[in-house]
Amino acid sequence: MGRYTFRLPDIGEGIAEAEILAWHVKVGESVAEDGRLADLMTDKATVEMESPVAGKVLEVAGEVGDVIAIGSPLVVLETEAEAEPAPSGVAKATAAKAAEHAAQPARALVVGSEAEAEPQTPPSSSGVPSEEEASPSTSSGQTEHSSKVLASPAVRQRAKDLGIDLSHVRPGAEGRVRHADLDAFLTYGGPKGYAPAGKARPDETIKVVGLRKRIAENMAAAKRHIPHFTYVEESDVTELEALRADLNANCGDRPRLTLLPLLIAALCRAMPQFPMLNARYDDEANVVTRHGAVHLGLATMTGAGLMVPVIRDAQAKNLWQLAGEITRLSQAARDGKAKSEELSGSTFTVSSLGPLGGIASTPVVNRPEVAILAPNRIVERPMFVSDGLGTERIEKRKLMNLSISCDHRVVDGYDAAAFVAEVRRLLETPVLLLAG
Repeated sequence: MGRYTFRLPDIGEGIAEAEILAWHVKVGESVAEDGRLADLMTDKATVEMESPVAGKVLEVAGEVGDVIAIGSPLVVLETEAEAEPAPSGVAKATAAKAAEHAAQPARALVVGSEAEAEPQTPPSSSGVPSEEEASPSTSSGQTEHSSKVLASPAVRQRAKDLGIDLSHVRPGAEGRVRHADLDAFLTYGGPKGYAPAGKARPDETIKVVGLRKRIAENMAAAKRHIPHFTYVEESDVTELEALRADLNANCGDRPRLTLLPLLIAALCRAMPQFPMLNARYDDEANVVTRHGAVHLGLATMTGAGLMVPVIRDAQAKNLWQLAGEITRLSQAARDGKAKSEELSGSTFTVSSLGPLGGIASTPVVNRPEVAILAPNRIVERPMFVSDGLGTERIEKRKLMNLSISCDHRVVDGYDAAAFVAEVRRLLETPVLLLAG
């Protein structure tokens, strides 16, 4: 067995002493190599001391609050191997290692006016190089020039992790590269610039076939034949969301409601007043068919591409039946099990992206239909709310935009705006959706 005296190393430029803030070991306890010994505060920063060897603690330098000088004993350890007086060069190399540990940026808490507390390991006069002098010249993208730059071990390690050649970084005061200089390099770039905006993927050639080909043909035909216009209106859905939450809290074993069944119910209630929107236009025969029943298409994203399963007679279903159909048809489309009759015959389409709905959309009409509606995401904003007696107050409200695109050959702008206004009225007075 032997004794090893670990002396407080040089832990910063111009530091002569440090105050003990906390001990992480006690006399009689064992500590592993690189195990935590104590936290010390200098006039620049708080640093953590780690043990350079494994052993049992025999002595500690003092109590919390005591001030000890650089180079004085911090702890005395009993080690397995027989300890002999270490050559001065080895002692300095050990101090440099301890200083490196103490200077890791994740363990430094800035307490003074300086932005960082970096160790400076002096050149060794015994032939044992300091860490700055001995750092590899070509490790992990660092160039030979990088090793000649004045910088602390912590700055070198950070630059190495970031893949930065220190020779490209403009040094600060005294010709040393500090963390602030690295930050400036990251922000503004250096002589050769820094990280590119992204990485290029290999070029791919993909033949457009199957469903993707059909989607491409349908979208091209829709934009080629249909003169689109889009109208966007804002709706306050605060009460609607409160009703939905209440219905879900008391739904029992019925399907939980999303916003979509409530929106579809509002569309179905508004549609009889605006038959020109629940229609299909055969532009070759020049015939518009206005449908009585609402066969509602649901634009659904699948692994193969966009599909539009259809809820037949949506106007005849209650909220929970609509919720069940939405779930069943969407899953069948994603699984590739939707029947052909479930993927055709829609008279009006809803395209919902849920939380990704954005603040406005310009959906493409699902030809030969003449209108498509996209609900956008719900956002919370302050709004003026009237109490009906001439007094207004500001409240946090839930707002959602409704974006509708129409075929201008069949639907006039006024009709689209009036239809959306009626849908908005129903959504903002949601009890109407439950009326017989």
